[in-house]
Amino acid sequence: MIETFGYARAGFLGNPSDGYYGKTLSFSVRNFRARVLLYPSARLEIRLAKADLPIFENLDDLYRTTRWRGYYGGIRIIQALIVRFMDYCRERGIELEDRNFTIEYESNIPQRLGLGGSSAIITAALRALMRYFQVDIPLPVQANLALETETRELGVPGGLQDRVIQAYEGLVYMDFAREIMESQGWGSYERMDPGLLPPVYVAYRTSLSEGTEVFHSNVRERWNAGDPEVVAAMKTWASYAEQGRAALLARDHAALDRLIDANFDLRARIYRISPGNLEMIHTAREVGATSKFAGSGGAIVGTYRDPEMFAALEKAMRKIGVEVIQPRTVAGACKAANPPD
Repeated sequence: MIETFGYARAGFLGNPSDGYYGKTLSFSVRNFRARVLLYPSARLEIRLAKADLPIFENLDDLYRTTRWRGYYGGIRIIQALIVRFMDYCRERGIELEDRNFTIEYESNIPQRLGLGGSSAIITAALRALMRYFQVDIPLPVQANLALETETRELGVPGGLQDRVIQAYEGLVYMDFAREIMESQGWGSYERMDPGLLPPVYVAYRTSLSEGTEVFHSNVRERWNAGDPEVVAAMKTWASYAEQGRAALLARDHAALDRLIDANFDLRARIYRISPGNLEMIHTAREVGATSKFAGSGGAIVGTYRDPEMFAALEKAMRKIGVEVIQPRTVAGACKAANPPD
């Protein structure tokens, strides 16, 4: 029996520039995880999880559940990953032993809230396949495969940030500069000591009224067309991550706080933000905490000063149907992490 995990994540600084040759800082959130079990069996089977079962108490239950978790669970992404994993092995002449298996998953990561739920399932499943078939894949390539599972196989847009932090875990600084990406196929990823983080929180909606930020406007089209406003914004977000790395190393928390708020304020000028997401941002700031999106909306991340401020944050957020947690990260070695292919 093989058991593997993939954890939720929070984009700390620089997002959404990761899909635009930018830079980001992210940390894993060990409070939530996807869990995969894989074991030998007579036939190859992907077992249904609760999220995949089309069984509901009544019409209202169907409606609430669908609005909360979307229209599909993890079955199709695991199937897409297996196909992508097989292609990867065939392209490199890696012969997989003819051994059937059953794979099943579960996840307690809040869904559709920008915490990396689907990519965590993929990451955990990839780790299980690697162990079962004894295939060693470098960490940056694991992140690429996780992204390609959704973009290439399923046609779902996404960026590398989520997959990189879930492959490496802990706290990671990522540089996706075009010249680096084009020369080696992935970015430059640096593990940092999670102990450098000041007191941080993650808050996410528990109500059904708001999910992730659905409206992403036409930023991609504008960027592809060379729109000066969007191009400048991506460079600015990348600079926030770079400055944030320096602030962490210098333990300059005041500078870090300014960067976190500025990261969201710029996003609000480029993207259309839903009222529920704005409410979370403003509620956090009203008690003195910093705030920005942890992903694309539905969850936010920021810093707070002391336990009293955290208690005030919890109280204020509870009134608007938002849960607040103190994220646990996974410690990693403090070194550059660019394994050869």
